[in-house]
Amino acid sequence: MIKIKTNGDKAWVTFTLLPSETIESVALSGEWNDWIEEPMKQKKSGEYSITKILKVDNVYPFGYKINGSEWITDTACPTVASPFFSHNSLLEV
Repeated sequence: MIKIKTNGDKAWVTFTLLPSETIESVALSGEWNDWIEEPMKQKKSGEYSITKILKVDNVYPFGYKINGSEWITDTACPTVASPFFSHNSLLEV
């Protein structure tokens, strides 16, 4: 799930992932920071969450890395092929 709050030319984007099985870690990676993995924090509910401040009027490919190895997309976003024979989610802000 993704929540977006805009203010001027900035958007506060909260990425939330509720895994269907027990996992050890989730990291968010996206084009906005040259694909550097950013660990997501786990809430008591089991959800993993992180908020990023992004520029509006842009499209950002991104994805989640589960347990340091499995790449998944966000089901709430369209996907686009990546150069690594997988897919990335596509966030339009």
